[in-house]
Amino acid sequence: MTRFTGGCLCGQVRYVADGEPTFAGHCYCRDCQRASGSGFIPFIGFAASVVTITGETLRSFVPTGRGGDAVRNHCARCGSLVFGGVVGEDTSHTIYAGSLDEPSLFQPRIAIYASRRPAWAPIPEGLTVFDEMPG
Repeated sequence: MTRFTGGCLCGQVRYVADGEPTFAGHCYCRDCQRASGSGFIPFIGFAASVVTITGETLRSFVPTGRGGDAVRNHCARCGSLVFGGVVGEDTSHTIYAGSLDEPSLFQPRIAIYASRRPAWAPIPEGLTVFDEMPG
C-alpha cells in the first residue's frame, strides 16, 4: 500500500493518505489558476476515510460551475494551499500535489478544464484531456 504524506510550507498542517488515489491530474480552471498563482493546480483525490489531517487551517469557499462550493484549506500560520474539502463532512479530499513530501508519487492521469488553459501552461503527453469537468 502506498502512503502519501505532506503538508504546508511551515509544517503546521500535515496529512497522511494511505492507498491508491481515486484520481490524479491537472486542473486548468480559472479558480485553480487564481488560487495557485499558476496556470493549473496538480491534484490527487482520495476517499476521506484514508486521509488523516492535522493542524489548523483556514478555509476559502468559491462557487463551482456545477453548484455548491469548492472548499480549499490553507495553513492558518503560513497560508500554504494544502487540500480541498471539509474534514469530517466530505467523503473525499483533494490533496494538492505540490504539498507532497515525495513529489515523485504524483502520477497525473487527466487534465480538466483544458479549454481554459493558458497557452504557456502545457498539458503533459499521455493525459486524458477534458475541455471541462468530466461527467
